[in-house]
Order: sequence, then structure tokens, then C-alpha cells
Amino acid sequence: MSMELDVAARHLKFFECLASETRLRMIELLMERKRNIKELAETLGVSSAVVTKHVQQMEEAGIVHCESVAGVRGTQKLCSLKPERVTLVFRRMAESATARTEPDRRYTVSIPVGQYAAYDVKPTCGLVSAEGRIGLVDDPRYFADMEHVKAEHLWFAEGFVEYRIPNYLVGRQTARELEISLEICSEAPRYNENWPSDITFSLNGVVLGTWTCPGDYGSEKGVYTPDWWAGNTQHGLLKTIRVTEEGAFIDGLRMSSVTIGDLDIKVGRELLLRIASLPTSAHCGGVSLFGKRFGNYSQDIEVTIRY
Repeated sequence: MSMELDVAARHLKFFECLASETRLRMIELLMERKRNIKELAETLGVSSAVVTKHVQQMEEAGIVHCESVAGVRGTQKLCSLKPERVTLVFRRMAESATARTEPDRRYTVSIPVGQYAAYDVKPTCGLVSAEGRIGLVDDPRYFADMEHVKAEHLWFAEGFVEYRIPNYLVGRQTARELEISLEICSEAPRYNENWPSDITFSLNGVVLGTWTCPGDYGSEKGVYTPDWWAGNTQHGLLKTIRVTEEGAFIDGLRMSSVTIGDLDIKVGRELLLRIASLPTSAHCGGVSLFGKRFGNYSQDIEVTIRY
């Protein structure tokens, strides 16, 4: 798999991974073949706990993929490299003189995670604001509660939530690129950091692609997660989805060949973003979403449309 990466602050996690000698040595070992945590630790001469932390960082950056396989004693975490080749794109240098003279026209909207317009979810599920729970846990009926708009964290084991994105294009303006940034992870009972989930993203009924989240994170407190929310999911991973004229990407990795032209974005018509954990997926591991007062990132679902 090849990977195209913009040289931009949103990909800082990727570049940080390359700034560690230990992580670079791990990448060299994984170039040879897949290895489990114990093998990496023994070869590098460090503890399994240290290797696990490095692997988690590289998973978040899209460098490493991990899967649970049967071992001699229980299951083991088998690690492999995701991309075979990474191309760094310095866009200002690569753009033509004509492109540089064109204004960067865009608008950005922030959508709170509780302001979904439609849903169909199954337990485990629930919603919480920064102050407390909204309704009863594991009762999908409370996703229709009037207080759901105040949710800063929501989760469900199966189903979807759908958001309405305002469309401010006018006249002959045409969308050239769509970018969605959000904090997200899997959903396990309480939490389980080795809990893969195939999360599918759709826009206007068109499937952009599916990303497999490695787990549901709760061992370390989220930076913005309230102290009262203990023993449960604490934070997710910050993911950036981009749909351009070349295709659909998540953190620079191609998800599908769907282009911005396939999304039927028309003046005067809102956009519908659906985030789903489908029962037909290989890993139906649920979805957890975080707002700006929960998790590790002070933001809601950020959507930018360039035109």
C-alpha cells in the first residue's frame, strides 16, 4: 500500500514516530516480516510495555497495523507495516503558478457530537454530557431524549448516527475538497484497548470507506475527560478524512476511489454524514465519539469544504 501525506501539522503524530530511534528500529524489523510484541521487545532489548506504547503510537499514525491471533498461550498481538511507500507532499512547492494565484476559498463548521439528525443504535450504548449521564445507559430510546444535543461523548455497539452538514455554497460555486476531522474509537463494554472495529463513513448515501480502529481506550485518562467519568472509555484517536478529485483518504491512506464529484454536492442541499458500525462487518466493534469537552482533543466534528 502506498501512502501520500501532506506536510502539515495535522500529521504531526506521523512525523513524531520517525523522530524516535526505537520506533525506527521497530519499522526496520517489521520490514522483514510480521512480529509480535514479545519478539520486538526481545530483539530491541526493552520491555514489552515499552514496545506496546510505541506500537500504539504508530497505530495512531497509520504506520503499523496490529491483529490478534492465536498463540501458544492465549492470543498475541501481531504487528505489520501498513504502507510500503510514503510520499511527502509539499503542496505549496508542487502547485502550479496558476493554482497559487487562486484564492483558497473555504468554510468550516463545527458539529457537536450530540447534534445528530438521525440514529439507529444497539447496546452497549449511551450518552453523557460534561456534567453527567443523559438518560439510562444501554437504552437506545434516550438517543431521542431532548438532552441528546448536549452530549459530549456517545457510544454504541452497532448501528449509526447521522449528522446534517450545512451547505453554504452559492451560485456556480463547486466543492473541490471535503475534510472531516473527529475524535473516534471502538466501543467495548467499559473499555478494551484491543477491540478492533470496522467503522464505515458515508456522505450523501455514498460510502467513502471503512477504517478499522484498533481499540477502545480507557487505561489513561483523557485530557479533557471529566474526573467523574472513571473506569470507562477515556479518549479516541483524532482522524482526518479527505475527499478530493483523486479519491477518499483517511490520514493520507486511500480508503476508496470515491471522489468529490461522486458526492452530488449541490447548492441549496445539505450534506449528510453517517458514521456506522455495520453488523455485516468483519469486526463489528462499535463506535465512540468525543466532543470538545471529552477525550484528548478540544474539538467537535470539524468539517471544511473548499470550493
